[in-house]
Amino acid sequence: MFLRTEITEEKKVVGKKIITNLAANNIISLWQSFMPSVKHIQQRTSAEIISMQVYMPSLNLQTFTSSTLFEKWGACQVSVFADVPIALETFTIPAGLYAVFLHKGTASMASQSYEYIFGTWLPASGYVLDNRPHFEIFGDKYFRESALSEEEIWIPIVAI
Repeated sequence: MFLRTEITEEKKVVGKKIITNLAANNIISLWQSFMPSVKHIQQRTSAEIISMQVYMPSLNLQTFTSSTLFEKWGACQVSVFADVPIALETFTIPAGLYAVFLHKGTASMASQSYEYIFGTWLPASGYVLDNRPHFEIFGDKYFRESALSEEEIWIPIVAI
């Protein structure tokens, strides 16, 4: 599951966002609204899709609940912000250190990966969460509800 740590350059993304929480169960509507727009995004750096979470600076894993609010994005990475479709927004993910994990399996099984990341890997890692966006990269092996699906999970970290 754990692949590597990686220092990234800043990433420019174009997409749609909603303010939500895990209990709201409205993320599917975000994707239904965003995916038809993908073909109109100029200057894409790849065919990958980014699912991003932007948490409040005060995020605390011990107090995180299904009602904790955050921004949820459906986005694509771009080289420059040019000719952004009217219905979409821009965001720059700051550069920094990330722990990268591979989730294999259905999207509904991702909670098991996150339990491992935050309950086992992170406490034993010598790192803590950094206040930057968390994101998943859906590439050509992502099939949503297929047991064969793969996605990368990127967690922002900083050394203790």
